[in-house]
Amino acid sequence: MSSPGKISPLFGARPDTSETISVVIPVYNEASNLPTLWARLERVLGGIERACEVVFVDDGSTDDSLRLLREFAARDKRVRVVELARNFGQHSALLAGFRNCRGDIVVTLDADLQNPPEDIPRLIEAIDEGNDVVGGWREERQDRTYRRLASRMHNRVTSAIVGVPMHDYGCMLRAYRRHIVDTVVACDEKAAFVPALANSFAKRVAEIRVGHAERTAGESKYNLFRLAHLSLNLITGFSNFPIRALSLTGIAISFLAALLAAILLGHRLLYGPQQEGALWTLFSVLFFFVGMIFLALGLIGEYVGRIYLEVRRRPTYIVRAVHGDHTTDSAFETPRR
Repeated sequence: MSSPGKISPLFGARPDTSETISVVIPVYNEASNLPTLWARLERVLGGIERACEVVFVDDGSTDDSLRLLREFAARDKRVRVVELARNFGQHSALLAGFRNCRGDIVVTLDADLQNPPEDIPRLIEAIDEGNDVVGGWREERQDRTYRRLASRMHNRVTSAIVGVPMHDYGCMLRAYRRHIVDTVVACDEKAAFVPALANSFAKRVAEIRVGHAERTAGESKYNLFRLAHLSLNLITGFSNFPIRALSLTGIAISFLAALLAAILLGHRLLYGPQQEGALWTLFSVLFFFVGMIFLALGLIGEYVGRIYLEVRRRPTYIVRAVHGDHTTDSAFETPRR
């Protein structure tokens, strides 16, 4: 992987200005941010000398988000709005956007304005340099301390499991080649973590530093519980290591238990029955075993639950309507020179 912020282009690589750009933006109750987001995004798209489209995915918003998005689509033929039947979650909304976009390069962006749309051209430039996936790295995050620490742990776990080290798997400001997007969609996983899944299919992955701002309106959709849930989904979706580690731990505990039993038996034969300390020793051993049993049951339950989600074959999301849809590729506006 190229070093963050320093991407080495392939020899002889040249940007293909005939390639089209799709910007996919999941939206959930972001009405207060959407007018500013669209105004800034319009300026960015105006500076890109390629045909562009924007696919907003309304993930069951209960505020005025859908109304605003439909107004954007009515005013600008580059905009398409995918309306989901209810809230399915950020990554399901991304998959819906992937299925409904047509660009050769697909850029994803959150609607909360914490990641600046002005960094989109830099992501496209990095893709032009020969990378399949380019991730944004929020080096100077404007979040609370507990969020930064939780995200740091999440990124380390993700890097170890996926096998592609990155500083920031949680940043949604990313760019993908079309074949990566198509492969992610074809997987049809029910609890997909899109950045990790895309990296597992990419030959060349890069990371660039991007800006990050404090949220000025609305509320964050990720708390510590959701981050922990996402991490569990990630672990069980990409690795069998936890379940194998439990098996090895079980073998080790069985060996230690047999050793402890032998020591206690030898002590009794040598010194006779003694009461002091024996009860607390047994309690500590019991609590340890009980803790390991609950940990094992929890991890097994995560794997079984994931299998249950997959075998039911229920749809990952349901599209209620597509607003501003165009039947031909004329939705891609020819850039003005």
